[in-house]
Amino acid sequence: MKSNHSRRIVLASTSPRRQELIASLHIPYEIHPSHADEHTPDDWTPQQIVEGLALRKAQAVYSLIADPEENAVIIGSDTIVVLGNQVLGKPVDDRDAFRMLKSLQGNTHHVYTGIACIDAANGQTLVRHRSTKVTMKELSDSKIDAYVKSGEPGDKAGAYGIQGLGATLVERIEGCYFTVVGLPVSLLSDMLSEFGIDIL
Repeated sequence: MKSNHSRRIVLASTSPRRQELIASLHIPYEIHPSHADEHTPDDWTPQQIVEGLALRKAQAVYSLIADPEENAVIIGSDTIVVLGNQVLGKPVDDRDAFRMLKSLQGNTHHVYTGIACIDAANGQTLVRHRSTKVTMKELSDSKIDAYVKSGEPGDKAGAYGIQGLGATLVERIEGCYFTVVGLPVSLLSDMLSEFGIDIL
């Protein structure tokens, strides 16, 4: 069966990392920021948080472009870092980033990424998630401080980016690397195939 590349992908995200990963799949796509509210109930599990927020982001864009003639699939995604039972989102400032990294160093945490896909023509929806275990090296305060000063932690869950300088902080990972970056590409390709979009 030939790939159906007449369908577009609409990425409900401004994340440059997610955009790069989508671009690497060589299918037509466009960016449509969702501006969805990212607050969640305190009793939600990590799975509920990432799946719920991914869906909320995709639905926000779906409500704007829903159309029976629209040959597009909207993708929403959300990533969180979980240490023990504590959920770490994006740091509010450098002090917060330092605090998060201080708690993560020398420990193993889980990164969860949720993906929601919505068919713009009929509202058909799929929501799934993946999680990856990440073990961070033991880090001195001066190393953490230097990393925070690099500016990289600013817009990232858990205050680090594994695809940048943050790679130097990580000892090992167990699971999908792209889940940690913010878009598990193998999971996404499986989901897109259910909408008739075959990456390969």
